[in-house]
Amino acid sequence: MPVIRRTSGSTTLASLAACAACAACAAALLGALALACSSADATQAPCANANLRVTGKDHPAIDRATLCLIDGIRLAHGLPKLRSDHALGAVARKVVAGMVLGNYFADVTPSGASALGLISASGYAAGAPQVTVGQNLAWGTGSQTTPARIVAAWMASPPHRANILDSEFRNAGVAVTTSVPSVLHVGRRGATYVFEFAARLY
Repeated sequence: MPVIRRTSGSTTLASLAACAACAACAAALLGALALACSSADATQAPCANANLRVTGKDHPAIDRATLCLIDGIRLAHGLPKLRSDHALGAVARKVVAGMVLGNYFADVTPSGASALGLISASGYAAGAPQVTVGQNLAWGTGSQTTPARIVAAWMASPPHRANILDSEFRNAGVAVTTSVPSVLHVGRRGATYVFEFAARLY
């Protein structure tokens, strides 16, 4: 089953606060979540590539499928879709690359940078007096690397589910890589996911 982490926080940009990292929650649903919604919305169209295993050439398709699945779940719960944001995508790519290169799997980098700090310092926060953010992390191997399995694991974990179903979030950034930090001692090829949630507050 995929291994997951979640964090969230909000800040006034004039005085950044440290984002407390939540403890890891490891839970997964059995079977592939091929539809972009919960079973409560049987009319939702399936997400393309939801069951695609991560390879080096399909990152954009994996990113789109992951966002599609989460948007389907949000729609099924009466929540608005998340809009893909370039700045948040850049933060997600930086985080996922940093975990692999820096050999860690955590919400805060070894140098102390958090998702809250990275997003607040990015172009996403420009002009907004406040931002609220959330971050879901996951890694898996083999059949557990598909967007469907990753999103299912997040939905089975109350803290990750809370990020997905947070009505305040409006934007998202997704990134995936075909590696996992070696500190995890997986011993085989896998994938690491980062999903950034955010909203500008005025």
